[in-house]
Amino acid sequence: MVNFSIIASAVMFCLNLFSFVCFFYRIDFFKKWRWIIAILLIIMTILEVYYFVSFRRGGASIILLQVTASLVGVSFLLFFASILYFILRIPLHVIPFSESRRRALKSILDVTILIAAFSWILKGFVGGFSKPIKRSVEVKLANLKAPLSIAQITDVHIGKVLGLEFMQEVVKLTNELDADIVVITGDLVDLTPKYAKDKLKPLKDLKSRFGIYYVLGNHEYFNGDVEEVIKLIQSFGIKVLENESVVVADRINLAGIYDLRGERFGYFKPDVEKALQNIDKTLPIVLLSHQPKVVQKISDNVDLIISGHTHGGQIFPFGLFVLIDQPYLYGLYQHSQRTQIFVSSGAGYWGPPLRVLAPSEIVKLELK
Repeated sequence: MVNFSIIASAVMFCLNLFSFVCFFYRIDFFKKWRWIIAILLIIMTILEVYYFVSFRRGGASIILLQVTASLVGVSFLLFFASILYFILRIPLHVIPFSESRRRALKSILDVTILIAAFSWILKGFVGGFSKPIKRSVEVKLANLKAPLSIAQITDVHIGKVLGLEFMQEVVKLTNELDADIVVITGDLVDLTPKYAKDKLKPLKDLKSRFGIYYVLGNHEYFNGDVEEVIKLIQSFGIKVLENESVVVADRINLAGIYDLRGERFGYFKPDVEKALQNIDKTLPIVLLSHQPKVVQKISDNVDLIISGHTHGGQIFPFGLFVLIDQPYLYGLYQHSQRTQIFVSSGAGYWGPPLRVLAPSEIVKLELK
């Protein structure tokens, strides 16, 4: 955790330094205010360091955590705007414009990128603080005897900022989808079970015809005893799939595995083979796995994988970096001849309360 804090703090320092040197310092009408901007960016960096050092520790003010997390998001967006500005300035030095035209074009570029950057940031906050949208996705499965609907909740990240009221809203929206089953595909909490218990109580009000199922996400491994997390989820009447499968309504095999993070921690390790041991081979197989890269562990023997984890990138274009680790980012994909995978952008957020081109959502999968 200490290493993560140091690395994250160093990254934020580099991002803010780049934004100052390659963006704010180059904008002509900021010349008189460069020292003020430099001081503000230094203060931003200090607050961002505070965030990464304290966000897993107790005692920090919720408001201060939200403010400092917001600054992290602002720094990311300013960094991407600075890269764009840096690239677009190249033609001004390469193409032989007259000096007057060069100054005019630079002024237009300065204003355009500034407007775009702050519009981008505003859009991010609006997206972050908006309630999840409800949407439906149709998925065709071979050998499905009758239609079945699945409401997916993922990446809620109940913690110090997103709490009881947000959990109530998620449960309300999920119930409105009126699904046959509800699945929760990990990263439900960012707190230890002791502090998460009261905030998760709305889970007992979830409704479905054929059951509610849950699999671990990577964040459940970060917040105390995984076994206690499982017991807490079970106390709300939710079936935790622990490298196992169940037959749902005589229509599908529903399998679920521990998160891939378990391999690194050395306990509660995912085991796809074990999860598929006792399936009904006449029925389609739907596998719940928090991380999409579980596709690397299957051999075209699953009909549908339901995942989350990516947040759809959360803040565009951060999704490009997510794709370095995960093979799929958002939506429904045909992975192989038999296997499809659906990746949701999730209901909550992690870190900065911003979402750009990756709206929070609760999805109803209509299996046909």
